[in-house]
Amino acid sequence: MTPADLHRAVSALVEPQLVRPLGELGFVGAVEDSSGHPVVELVLPVTNWPHLETLRAAVAALAEGVEVRVATMDDDGRLALRDYLRGSMAAEGSGGGEGHGHDQAPTPRFLARDATTRVLGISSGKGGVGKSSVSVNLAIALAAQGYGVGLLDADVYGFSLPKMLGAATDPIVLGDIVIPTLVHGVRCLSMGYFVDDDQPVIWRGPMLHKAIGQLVTEAWWDEPDFLVVDMPPGTGDVALTLSEVVPRVEMYVVTTPQAAAQRVAQRSALAARKLKLAVRGVIENMSWFTGDDGVRYPIFGEGGGASLAASLGVPLLGAIPLETALREGGDVGQPVVAAAPGSEAARAFVELATRIAAQGPARVYRQELRLV
Repeated sequence: MTPADLHRAVSALVEPQLVRPLGELGFVGAVEDSSGHPVVELVLPVTNWPHLETLRAAVAALAEGVEVRVATMDDDGRLALRDYLRGSMAAEGSGGGEGHGHDQAPTPRFLARDATTRVLGISSGKGGVGKSSVSVNLAIALAAQGYGVGLLDADVYGFSLPKMLGAATDPIVLGDIVIPTLVHGVRCLSMGYFVDDDQPVIWRGPMLHKAIGQLVTEAWWDEPDFLVVDMPPGTGDVALTLSEVVPRVEMYVVTTPQAAAQRVAQRSALAARKLKLAVRGVIENMSWFTGDDGVRYPIFGEGGGASLAASLGVPLLGAIPLETALREGGDVGQPVVAAAPGSEAARAFVELATRIAAQGPARVYRQELRLV
């Protein structure tokens, strides 16, 4: 293989984080023959690029004895990459934001009216029902089924997804674009990546609105099949913001079997409908505990999920059992769907993901039906 052949082969490799060829991203530097063996230079935006070892292995597999050298992009290279990403994420007609100025970000493709991305809001009227566990494991289950999946932690004050996912790397900030971390096949963003774990976020509503808007519109989500949004408890600012930024968000209400939780969760669903958001279904968490004797014990009662679904006129899409592996996985960053795929809880999440995917989008926007 000549240096020119090797350069073409390396340029065609797809970078896992950005899902684009290395050549398009500007990640390929000099490719030459040195003392009888090929040398390939990878030029990366930051020294701690999360998939460096994966790229090394992919390049090494192209030719025998290839040496991989790593360099860091200069300011012009980073700016060119930033412009490329902004241009590729922009919806048609919204502008790519090219150039040296930090002008207004373009509307992302996945928010365009004709986009196929489904935005799933996982909500409830109260805390403690396991919305974050449901969000994390649902996202991983969807990714395992071959879908492109993003996961947004919209609980700015009570962020928990970074610890639950166990991500080894943080998102990468590239000018005014944030590249989400990639773990278990899911792109994830959370305020928890940008502040210390024990640091409280003390913001008024306008700051919250701005932060949510930036996490949605200025991040490299690409064009995922699903963007799962872990909503905060209650019916306040975040729900209002998402209804403005992502008007096509579909709401899924999480409750536990007990009647008190079901009544509070109903408020979340009714608030969503007042905001003209589609409520697509109910997810019952902590539905039962299976003992060593194989018997299911309804520790938190029975029927709350089914009752809520009936009152809202939507399906009960899933019942997630109370399981030690599910709780432990969230504590140590090993989500049960990834760490224990054969467990009862993991199978329930896979079934839930299958049912949600089979529902199809809540609304279908078609350009040919647009009034002119």
